[in-house]
Amino acid sequence: MSEPPGQPPIESVDRALRLLTILHDGTELSATDAAQRLGVVVSTAYRLLSSLVYRGYAVQGRDRRYRLGPALVPASATPLTLGGLRALAHSSLETLHERTGETVQLMVLERRSIRFVDGIESELPLRVGVRNGEKMPAHCSAGGKALLAALSNADLDRLYQTGLPVWPTAKLGDLGTLKRQLVRVRQQGYGRNDEETEQGVSGIGMAVTDVLGQPVAALTVAVPTARFTRDHIDACLTALGAAAAGTADRLRSAASAGSPPAAADGTGPADGADPVDGGAERASAVRPARTVHPKGDIS
Repeated sequence: MSEPPGQPPIESVDRALRLLTILHDGTELSATDAAQRLGVVVSTAYRLLSSLVYRGYAVQGRDRRYRLGPALVPASATPLTLGGLRALAHSSLETLHERTGETVQLMVLERRSIRFVDGIESELPLRVGVRNGEKMPAHCSAGGKALLAALSNADLDRLYQTGLPVWPTAKLGDLGTLKRQLVRVRQQGYGRNDEETEQGVSGIGMAVTDVLGQPVAALTVAVPTARFTRDHIDACLTALGAAAAGTADRLRSAASAGSPPAAADGTGPADGADPVDGGAERASAVRPARTVHPKGDIS
């Protein structure tokens, strides 16, 4: 947007409106970023952003960056259905599958579990199978960790007040260990599964955020551990980041049209389902091409 001619009548109001315009475009800002955009000192930018947060026009995330707030979400907005989420995310899954050659999946958080709602299976001879519609403990999954990382320690305490659900190959045995790993997930921006869902299966996952910057789903790349090398992980991370950002952009476009998703807080099931508390018998996920199995593991 081009700048209007002349000087604004009230400079502080103009600065706040300029920040709103930037946030409305989907940009996330730190106080330092805002100061540079406005040409002011950081303390002035911080006061302006704090005022926007106070009125609900902006929200500040755990990363201390500011995003568009709930006051600017259309009043007619309705929660996004799973079908709507699949429709918005599927093209990103297709691109992610093409770029990595691996099995890719979309999941949502339901209390202490994740549910797989869409996926595309790799065509490589050694591959990880999809598991659409099934559930497993979130703390074992790369995507589940990415979603749990958005919760506060108080939220995690409430969610896991009876302890972590049991899973045969889980490596995290208590909430304290999970919290420490989630600190790293927040720092690096993605979750990782190192044979925690099943032996021989590894993966990475990133959260997909809505117009308020809240996670509503996660995308994952599931890889046989035999080729889960540093170079392959780096390549998959680049593709995964692009896919997560593309899906988030489509969610924001849907919000602008009046139908943004409901923010997922991980403290209640999306469809009334109970959390998973034990490991069911599962077919091996890493399998040769053309071999049919009823189930495949996930990341």
